Amino acid sequence: MRYGIDVAILGELAEPARLVALAREAEAAGWDAVLVWDHLAFAWGTPSADPWVALAAAAQATSRIRLGTAVTAVARHRPEVLAHTVATLDRLSGGRVILGAGLGGVREEFTAFGSARPGGAALDEALDVMSSLWSGDEVRHRGAHYTVDGVRLAPLPLQRPRVPVWVGGTAAGALRRAARWDGWIVAGDDQEGRMTLSPGSLDAQVAELRRHRATADDLDVAVIGVSEPGSAVRAYAEAGATWWLEHLHGYRGSVERLMQRVRAGPPT
Repeated sequence: MRYGIDVAILGELAEPARLVALAREAEAAGWDAVLVWDHLAFAWGTPSADPWVALAAAAQATSRIRLGTAVTAVARHRPEVLAHTVATLDRLSGGRVILGAGLGGVREEFTAFGSARPGGAALDEALDVMSSLWSGDEVRHRGAHYTVDGVRLAPLPLQRPRVPVWVGGTAAGALRRAARWDGWIVAGDDQEGRMTLSPGSLDAQVAELRRHRATADDLDVAVIGVSEPGSAVRAYAEAGATWWLEHLHGYRGSVERLMQRVRAGPPT
């Protein structure tokens, strides 16, 4: 199992320089990834940083750790623009990007700007469009939600055949969607920092993922959770997790306290 941090870049953590500092400390302490929330939280009264600008800065301050989102509400973006942004960050970082993708769980981030949250069909189509653009081929697409009229993306992401896509969510449709792509992200803790996902529950959900995928050995399973320095999370690895993402947010404590947790390194 590999270990990363998942940073809620809201509130005090919306200051992008703080993410850069956390990313530097995470790389020095032996973590393998830095993922961030992707929310328009200012729509519901909470400061929030743009994840892609913040991750670009983190890419320049690090050289090894993976960088990405957990997760992006893909339907808030035009797929061609998001594909372009992710490809640019992948090149800037030397091929270290992961795209966490989902429907988006906060309706105000759509309704405050006059739109409704689209369903799973729009997400599926957007991901297909993005993957086609990342291929380097000329894309011609006419679907229910998006049209691409003979476009070839350039420059392409460094990672081939595409930037890894990890799907978030626990509904049956989300699990089927994750099985089509490269990974699944599941939240395992609550706001108070208590683990709500047991290894047994994870094992059952991973079994459902495998039911939709002929070969699951190459499918990443990332659990977002809370641990203390020196604690063991091996039970989650035994249940099928390939990544542990330490959840860092304002409810957990001050920025300095979160920094201390990062400096202490991954759980054993």
